[in-house]
Amino acid sequence: MDKGRCDGILLAAGAGTRYGHPKVLVDEGAWLRGATTALREGGCERVVVVLGATGPARRDAAGRWWVCESPAIAIPEDAQPVWAPDWAVGLAASLRAGLAAVAAAPDRADYAAIMPVDTPDVGADVVARVLEAAYNAPSGLARARFDNSPGHPVVLHHEHWAAVIDTARGNSGARAFLDSRPDMVAVTCDDLATGRDHDYPPSRAR
Repeated sequence: MDKGRCDGILLAAGAGTRYGHPKVLVDEGAWLRGATTALREGGCERVVVVLGATGPARRDAAGRWWVCESPAIAIPEDAQPVWAPDWAVGLAASLRAGLAAVAAAPDRADYAAIMPVDTPDVGADVVARVLEAAYNAPSGLARARFDNSPGHPVVLHHEHWAAVIDTARGNSGARAFLDSRPDMVAVTCDDLATGRDHDYPPSRAR
């Protein structure tokens, strides 16, 4: 695939039931800010933040977007909030909302880098490595791999977005599509991060 522009999709719509509250609110938005920074500094021109359980973001008088919870969390100024009204269906709803948003942009990106909000040690260096692998892959598909297991981000060339939207179901998200692609490039990133998602708060044993 030719090198093109990539937009980032941050999945942050879940209620965080096991964590105790929506993860987009963790540490007063620290995970949100860290993930959007990782996507932008890793090579994404724009970042879409998909919200759900918190309700849609609202603008203040100064034009800034805020996640409407207590306390309210500011969306980073270089990111665009999108609300998935059917977020309770599962991860698939958030994924569809994010892909639809980047696909609808007048100057649509060539790639999308997808990442959840709850992998806080995944930084820009991981995003950049996976994005470069996608640029160099004939399929335009690449995803991070940690400890011999698939992780995030996942990078998809735009020719695959419709198939992902069509096959996304429940909490499995894009798994059916990704598992069907032997041409998906696995990018080992163990030297950069653990890639571990955080389903429970540090104070609660699993």
